[in-house]
Amino acid sequence: MKTKVISMGTFASATAYAYYIQGRLDIKNTIFMGLATLFVDMGTTGFNTFFDYMRGTDNKTYTVEEEKVLVHENVSPRSALLISLSMFAAAAVLGLILASQTSWALIPIGALSMATGYLYTGGPFPISRTPFGELFAGGFLGPILFLITLFTQGIAPNLQHIAASLPFLLIIAMILSVNNACDRVGDEANGRRTLAILLKEKNAANLVGVEGFGAYILSALLLVFKVYPRTLFPFLGVALMVFTIKHDQTRKEGYRAETKSKHMGFATQSYVFFAIAFTLALALGRRIG
Repeated sequence: MKTKVISMGTFASATAYAYYIQGRLDIKNTIFMGLATLFVDMGTTGFNTFFDYMRGTDNKTYTVEEEKVLVHENVSPRSALLISLSMFAAAAVLGLILASQTSWALIPIGALSMATGYLYTGGPFPISRTPFGELFAGGFLGPILFLITLFTQGIAPNLQHIAASLPFLLIIAMILSVNNACDRVGDEANGRRTLAILLKEKNAANLVGVEGFGAYILSALLLVFKVYPRTLFPFLGVALMVFTIKHDQTRKEGYRAETKSKHMGFATQSYVFFAIAFTLALALGRRIG
């Protein structure tokens, strides 16, 4: 999964929202937060790769993605672990700098986010093996990252800001639902109990639509209540049209290991279109006033 695109997309969207709210950005904090986000994401991806390989979840029988380098390119698991630890260490240093610039309350929030990244596939009870993967991935890569980014720009999150972040939870959860729906057979064989496994094939496919279209419906409501600027409407309409067409195609083809690469491309592109629409609309909304 192209998680770097997701995490940086949320960071960019939240940064645009901060600019829309207050008309300025702390450039230094923007750079530090962007790098910290990237390092946490890279570290989390490394941990996921390491633990999935060591537990046998990623194997040559069911794992077809070329980016699974421990499976297909014989990269040392120890190297993956060391790189992940170094990424988290770099993120921790940046987090301390950001906390010194904003508030020390940022430290426990950042630590919780990093711990969740590790525990997603690490520890005795990995989150990724449970039905709560979509909630945790969507929650931390969506609203929590969104609100932390606002905080580093000197904005104390309130209910309106939380509401503004919720569509990101849904559309990111949709990406993971596509991933898990395609991996359903292999995951079940490896003892996982993901939401896609519990829902079975048909309902797992339905969940993708519920989350994806739900993100757009919620965004429309936030437009009505003026949480989002009116400039989002045309951008959102184009993104929704693309999502609808691509979703219909993927649903007809079915969610299987053989279609995973193509369908994950659809899911990631859907998020990118949404994030770009959001960012452009807010930048335009600020200029129009």
